[in-house]
Amino acid sequence: METPCQKIVWDLVPAIRASLAIELVKKGQSQAASAKLLGIAPSAVSQYISGKRGYKIEFQGETKELIEKLAQDLIDNKVSDFVVR
Repeated sequence: METPCQKIVWDLVPAIRASLAIELVKKGQSQAASAKLLGIAPSAVSQYISGKRGYKIEFQGETKELIEKLAQDLIDNKVSDFVVR
């Protein structure tokens, strides 16, 4: 049986990272720049974009809007610690 913590670590966190990586690239950031903003490897960004990682959850509505805003704030250097957001 999967615990709630396992579900978050294996499904939710990668889905959030994937959504952020995709949004950053959509907004014109390179994969390398997106990786730097997210504090992850460029290869991870590539896997998120290609759907090899973080594909189990698709965000909609308010959550999608918040991810889009966070991506723009990361680009604009308005976020010191995006984990808090």
